[in-house]
Amino acid sequence: MRAVVVKRFGGPEVVEVVDASLPEPGPGQVRIKVAAAALNPVDAAYGGGFLVPLPEDGLLGLGWDVAGTVDAAGAGAPFAAGAEVVALAYGPAPAKAQAEYVVVDSTAVAPAPASVDAAHAATVPLNTLTAAQALDLLDLSPGSTLLVTGAAGAVGGYAVQLAHRAGITVAGVAGAADEELVRSFGADRFVERGAAAGPFDAVLDAAVLGADALAYVRDDGDYVGVIPQAGPPGVRGIRVQVVEVAADGNRLAELVKLVDAGVLTPRVAHTYPLEQAADAYRRLAEGGVRGRLVLVPRTG
Repeated sequence: MRAVVVKRFGGPEVVEVVDASLPEPGPGQVRIKVAAAALNPVDAAYGGGFLVPLPEDGLLGLGWDVAGTVDAAGAGAPFAAGAEVVALAYGPAPAKAQAEYVVVDSTAVAPAPASVDAAHAATVPLNTLTAAQALDLLDLSPGSTLLVTGAAGAVGGYAVQLAHRAGITVAGVAGAADEELVRSFGADRFVERGAAAGPFDAVLDAAVLGADALAYVRDDGDYVGVIPQAGPPGVRGIRVQVVEVAADGNRLAELVKLVDAGVLTPRVAHTYPLEQAADAYRRLAEGGVRGRLVLVPRTG
């Protein structure tokens, strides 16, 4: 099969598409024939050497988000061949979701949404789980006030939608051109990037503003970040937490139902053939993408 990997750390220039061995599922695992795999900032961080070391075999696969069809299942796996699924390919491996096939634990898998195509489905797992698990850490009651930075982005947009659904009063921070988009997610208030606002009961810092985001939070309020082990020091009694996304197929299945119900809105900015992975990573590095970039392997 073909797989997107890095053999050395760097920027988009180190991204390669190589021939790799077809992986075999073990007990409790499934192999997915990939229909689409989204790019996320964590993929660029992996390729840049910021999160994990290069394995001894010199190959580090890329891709956490996948949509496709189960084509083989290990003993005890609850998904049969032919099932259309989405999954979170968590952690380092020689080949991951950005490949023609990927093996994942069945506990990370959920039925695919029926209302969107594979490219849109592939944008769901990592970002919806991150947003949902970040909101779990905040544990806000209906009527509480929350500010979401990066509200026009993938994690931030999903966080606004989930918080709005939970009865939380949500403000979203983004550039002026994104006001209509952020309000369409259910934001009760729009805050232009750089403007003062608040204080709010909590902030979900999807834009990774760090210490600057604490200015939005009331004394003894809450902050949750999205970069593991990178939260700012707490001030004024603010409780600082950072979400480290966990693969959770049951929770992902609930979030997929919200996609089909129209509560969550997957967004695709552009699709690329798998062989053009380096081009997709160059576009990701440029920034300013609204929706996810998605790699689509050849069918057949």
